[in-house]
Amino acid sequence: ARIARMYEEICSGMGEDAKEHLRKTFTVDNNEMVVEKDITFYSMCEHHMLPFCGKVHVAYIPDGKVAGLSKLARTVEVYAKRLQLQEQMTAQIADALMEHLCPKGVIVMVEAEHLCMTMRGVKKPGTTTVSVVTRGAFKEDEQLRNLFFQMLGR
Repeated sequence: ARIARMYEEICSGMGEDAKEHLRKTFTVDNNEMVVEKDITFYSMCEHHMLPFCGKVHVAYIPDGKVAGLSKLARTVEVYAKRLQLQEQMTAQIADALMEHLCPKGVIVMVEAEHLCMTMRGVKKPGTTTVSVVTRGAFKEDEQLRNLFFQMLGR
C-alpha cells in the first residue's frame, strides 16, 4: 500500500489539467517579459520508470493579461507529476501557457539529471540534459531569446 500511495503522489499530475491553474488572470497594461526561473521539479521517465529532476525556467510576453506567479510553478507540477519525457514536458508547459494565457510568445527551458543515465546504461552521474521550446515571439526573435538566456546567466 505504501508503494501504491507513493506512485499515486508522484504521478498525481496525470489527472490534472493546467487550465485549472491558468484560468484566473490579471489584466495588465505592461507587456514586458515575465520570467520565472529555477522552478524545481521531480518527474518519472516513462521509458525506464526512474526519476529525473531539475529546474524549469519559463518566460512569456503578456498580451494584456498575466497569471499569478505561483500558477507557472503549478503548471510545471501538472506536467512533471506523471510518467514523462523531458522533451515532451517542455513542449506541454509552453503549449499550456500559449493556449490559456494567449501571450505574444513563450519560452521554456528545462535542465534535468536523469537517473536512467546515472544508475544504469551509460552511468554518467551529473550529466544535465537541456531542452528548450519556443513559441510565438520567442521563436521569431533571436534578440528576445538571447535576452531570456542572459537573464538566466547563460
